[in-house]
Amino acid sequence: MACTNEIANAGMSMKAGVRRFLWLWLLPLAIFLVGLRRTFLTGQTDPWDWGVPAALLLAGAGLLLARRGWVIQAWVALGSVGMALIFCTVAAARAPDMVAALGLLGVALMAVFGGAFFTIHPFASSVVEKPHANASRLCSKRTAAGAACLIFAALILWRGPAQPLHPVADRPKLAVVTGLPLFWAESGQGGPRDAPIVTVLRTRFTVIPLDDPLGLKASGAERLLLAQPRALTPAQRVAIDTWVRAGGTALVLADPLLRWPSDRPMGDRRRAPSTSLLQPLLAHWGFEPTGTEDGEIRHFTSDGAVLTLSGVQLYGATPGDGVVHRKLGKGVVLLLGDADAIDDALWLADPARPLDPRFWVADTPARVVQWLGGPSVPADRRWMRDAKHVTAALRWALLVGTIWAMMGALALRGSKQGFDIRTKNEHDTMERDKTG
Repeated sequence: MACTNEIANAGMSMKAGVRRFLWLWLLPLAIFLVGLRRTFLTGQTDPWDWGVPAALLLAGAGLLLARRGWVIQAWVALGSVGMALIFCTVAAARAPDMVAALGLLGVALMAVFGGAFFTIHPFASSVVEKPHANASRLCSKRTAAGAACLIFAALILWRGPAQPLHPVADRPKLAVVTGLPLFWAESGQGGPRDAPIVTVLRTRFTVIPLDDPLGLKASGAERLLLAQPRALTPAQRVAIDTWVRAGGTALVLADPLLRWPSDRPMGDRRRAPSTSLLQPLLAHWGFEPTGTEDGEIRHFTSDGAVLTLSGVQLYGATPGDGVVHRKLGKGVVLLLGDADAIDDALWLADPARPLDPRFWVADTPARVVQWLGGPSVPADRRWMRDAKHVTAALRWALLVGTIWAMMGALALRGSKQGFDIRTKNEHDTMERDKTG
């Protein structure tokens, strides 16, 4: 008989341990997998990508785990946050932003404890004929505390992540000369329409589209975006050269093989030039092509930013920041041998949200603003490096999450803070309070 009881007790202990492990592993795993969907959409390793799933799922877990104690609640929250941060660190080969990491931790803890506070306290159970006044007050306090925790978590989620761009007050003038459909719909229907890159530029510059570079001086602009323009006359090239040497800053996008999507047939004059027509001007400025890089590439700059390029023309050694600089008189020319870089298909996950940096898949808009000397765009985004880093990040996150769950299942074994059923003493105390 004693042996049978020991076997039965061992079986029950094993089942309880498995339940503890599954709670401590499956919930963080679910949060981790849901957050991965957004991070894979953009390639950014942003801890805030796990904020919403952590808040929702941990609040529900708090409700279910309320009577198991704060230790198990905190263990689940820490496991969820830990898996996300490990993935971010390994995938980007650098530590995640400290503010974002602490913000995710705060959201996780506030959510799980907030959900737990909302659960009705055992002593609040009462006989219909004689409710317990102290239990009612205690229940009200717990509900208020739970609401405060959840509201605080929501506020962190609202203000913590990178905010959409808003126009700054002091915006310098920027002239734009281009053959790309940056200011109109290529179909010709619906009138003028800004491309997403122009929408971003308007938050930092007063944008002036120019059809004729001869009007550059009269525009009053001190900055110029010269992006895959149509053929320029000698007089127009002279006007641009004179303007630069007088102190202007020009960012030149000259693509040897434009891949910008177009519905216009080849040879249509309304179609953007398929190859750069700026070679006479660039040669005058001393730029000589040295080769090309075919295909689409993710170029990491020296400071960790990402530019997505497609069929880029090289001018000398590949620069650390993506462009070649040249001082001309009092001005400066910055040259990038790729106009496709500003096509929203290469830097934006959602074409309807160009002003939200959390939907960017490259730092191109921020880098264009920087090259043109405009008011800064919030930067310091972390990016997945390559498939090798992402595979290692997944492996380490899952491994550490599993070990954390196993440690929790062992540490909470036999603890009142674990998954044990309420003791007889707790039950007797509840019954005495009910009967008054």
